[in-house]
Amino acid sequence: MIECKKLTKIYKSGDTETRALWDVSFKIKEGEFVAIIGPSGSGKSTLMHMLGALDVPTSGEYLLDEKDISDLSDDELAIIRKKKIGFVFQSFNLLPRASVLRNIYLPLVYEEIPREKRYDLAKQALLKAGLREERYHHLSNQLSGGQMQRVAIARALVNNPSLILADEPTGNLDSKTGEIILNTFKQLNKEGKTIILITHERYIAEHADRIITIKDGEIESDTRDHRTKLKDIKSAI
Repeated sequence: MIECKKLTKIYKSGDTETRALWDVSFKIKEGEFVAIIGPSGSGKSTLMHMLGALDVPTSGEYLLDEKDISDLSDDELAIIRKKKIGFVFQSFNLLPRASVLRNIYLPLVYEEIPREKRYDLAKQALLKAGLREERYHHLSNQLSGGQMQRVAIARALVNNPSLILADEPTGNLDSKTGEIILNTFKQLNKEGKTIILITHERYIAEHADRIITIKDGEIESDTRDHRTKLKDIKSAI
């Protein structure tokens, strides 16, 4: 599904160059649950922007579904994001005075999807995200942090993307609520979604089946745990 070939990103300011990524290469198969971990300044945010089609590399190639999107225009990247990628952010990024349902179906308005269909798709996404129906007409600023993150997950799901990109999705949550949200991602992964989780916390990354560690703009390690091995064994039987 994803193939990165020698991705390099260099930011320039006057005569100064900052190397954010250097020669990064890896593949992610459809249906994987992958965590990308690294400390602040490691390059993981830059890599996230690449994987989310929010930015393009200085050099190298990024293939999404076998299509090189490294040199696409901003408009072309926007279409990729809309059709293929769902984003979940640490800060939720919800409209505070809009209802839960409106926060979910608003992206569908620009698709000219009929009103009733928008409601149905929003409710289906909320059901997958695990938010109770009695909350659907609450304003987002009337919800708890965990509930807001479930709304954010539902918004990421409403266009039925093949890839979910979660950037520090438990960063503003207590540990118990964070665990619930991570279990939601696990369930979505079981249902076939490809999940990429960006984090700086090791215990968060360990919920994934594969951990890519990045440091100083380079991949330090790429490991799979016993859960992935068990999946491979079962699929081979």
